Amino acid sequence: MPSEKSIYNPNPAISRNAYISSLDEYKKFYEESLEKPEEFWSRVAKQFHWETPADPKKFMQYNFNITKGPISIKWMEGASTNLCYNLLDRNIRNGLGDTIAYYWEGNHPDDYSRGLTYRKLLEEVCRFANVLKDHGVQKGDRVSIYMPMILELPIAMLACARIGAVHSIVFAGFSPDSLAERMFDCKAKILITADGAWRGEKPLYLKALCDIALEKVEQMGHSVEKCIVVSHLKRVTPCQENHVEQDIPWADDRDYWWHEEMEDKEPACYPEWMDAEDPLFMLYTSGSTGKPKGVLHTTAGYLLYAATTFKIVFDYKPGDVYWCTADIGWITGHTYVVYGPLANGATSVMFEGTPFYPDNDRYWAVIDKYKVTQFYTAPTAIRALMKFGEGPIMRHKLDNLKVLGSVGEPINPEAWLWYYRNIGKDRCSIVDTFWQTETGGHVITPLPGATPMKPGSASFPFFGVKPTLLDESGTEIKGEGEGYLVFSQPWPGMMRSLFNNHERFEETYFTKFPGYYCTGDGARRDADGYYWITGRVDDMLNVSGHLMSTAEVESVLTEHNRVAEAAVVSRPHPVKGECLYCFITPNENETFDAKLVGDLKKLVRERIGPFAMPDVVQHAPGLPKTRSGKIMRRVLRKIAINDRNVGDTSTLADESIVEQLFANRPQETK
Repeated sequence: MPSEKSIYNPNPAISRNAYISSLDEYKKFYEESLEKPEEFWSRVAKQFHWETPADPKKFMQYNFNITKGPISIKWMEGASTNLCYNLLDRNIRNGLGDTIAYYWEGNHPDDYSRGLTYRKLLEEVCRFANVLKDHGVQKGDRVSIYMPMILELPIAMLACARIGAVHSIVFAGFSPDSLAERMFDCKAKILITADGAWRGEKPLYLKALCDIALEKVEQMGHSVEKCIVVSHLKRVTPCQENHVEQDIPWADDRDYWWHEEMEDKEPACYPEWMDAEDPLFMLYTSGSTGKPKGVLHTTAGYLLYAATTFKIVFDYKPGDVYWCTADIGWITGHTYVVYGPLANGATSVMFEGTPFYPDNDRYWAVIDKYKVTQFYTAPTAIRALMKFGEGPIMRHKLDNLKVLGSVGEPINPEAWLWYYRNIGKDRCSIVDTFWQTETGGHVITPLPGATPMKPGSASFPFFGVKPTLLDESGTEIKGEGEGYLVFSQPWPGMMRSLFNNHERFEETYFTKFPGYYCTGDGARRDADGYYWITGRVDDMLNVSGHLMSTAEVESVLTEHNRVAEAAVVSRPHPVKGECLYCFITPNENETFDAKLVGDLKKLVRERIGPFAMPDVVQHAPGLPKTRSGKIMRRVLRKIAINDRNVGDTSTLADESIVEQLFANRPQETK
């Protein structure tokens, strides 16, 4: 198995043609981006259209020190542009009108797959922008979107951007309560949704959920004026035998069908020229208080950063076919399904389905079908697919792949190595990207062709990003060490505030360490300068005075050749303070038995130390994951202490797994 010292050098074939082709070249540009950020990002800005150029004297202004006044971040003040114009009109003017922007692949392989060119995408965006204008949506209005992964979703986003409306997407796996809370907080003027969708063999009736949410918003004191609905269910394959269609709830004075609204609309709409710091979108993320935070991203800086990180991190070239499996409802989908790829004139695959439907080779079938060259997915998906072995992979050609990406959580070295060998065939670069909703784009990542790779390491900071490690007292940790991951200066794509709550923005991110943006994550820097993300600080374990991360323990557990996945949480202990409670999913055809439990405890003891040996190792036939693949750890913490008050589980892909895990709790822990 790879160790921290294991280094996999870039593929020479990629290195020769990569945008950044060597470590020395990376270091040169990186130093310039920190020392002369205005010059560095001005060069990037020249490839885009600016209705009003930026004032060179005001290209970057900021204050990260709360003791010196309000926190403020501004890029390209005085400039004006329109993101939709840059993503569509500019590319068409550059000769890409007939280039495919998106291939759409449905939930079922028999669904009608279709491609959408840049020219057709612009026409559809303009038509829907005119729909929004006819319904009274103006610059600055908030538009909530609750949709499956269908082409109307990026069309709606870009239509908002074209007229200056602020889109607020809510992942279509959230409950009506969550949707209502977010619509109320942003005071949405209009809601865009679909009648429903299929997720594997499970129908999701989204419009019915929206009606519940709209009623709840009304009770909270805000009225969403209109709801526009895409008719999606009738154009895809029902995935259950004897499926009975449900009536779509409808309010004639509020609800409108998308296709009817689009019928007579002009395929042209003049863009609203937006100031550089005008809001582009807001996206809610979890808050420690339980109240979601409306992270606000603005126009010009986000365009520069999304475009540049996509181009360089994925080494995208004309003719490539890129696929990010993330749902657009999350920040990964915003930046690396919509804005980043389109800013580069890229061709992308947009996928509505799951990795396991109708068979567990679906990802590999899609890569083969579209000859995908860059593939970006989550470690959770990789680990889930590992347990099926090489058989499903061998049925498909993956020869066109050149860059593989990992996103959402630290990837353990074993999954990295499996990904590298079985999907990348020992020749693809792997970019293990670290970033957040708040950062807007990658902040620490390898670069294909330039940076040697260490399995499990996020590698080096991206251009313009200056990471620092601090201890609890705020003292900088030099060289090797572990601490809080903070940043001492801004990059163009980072958030500017929390919607209507700048005070919370300052308190959450800038008060713990004045002068720094605090990510809330811990990180370790090794002797070679590589960064290893240890996870959220509140996911740290303190056992008998020894501090460790859950990710560290999980990485060791998944080294065992019988283990597919592992999740670790802390549980109160009368002597140690906290102890480790581990959930283990064995590989397919492997049994969970006393020998495996003993082996795992021994492995942790040997790899980390006696203090880290788990107190409880529980069989987990599956883990409680959201539909985007993230493990819901708060549910696991409840199971660990046998507290059945687990809260809302409506966003789980399989809610039944919770009861299975309670039933599987070892007898001695009850």
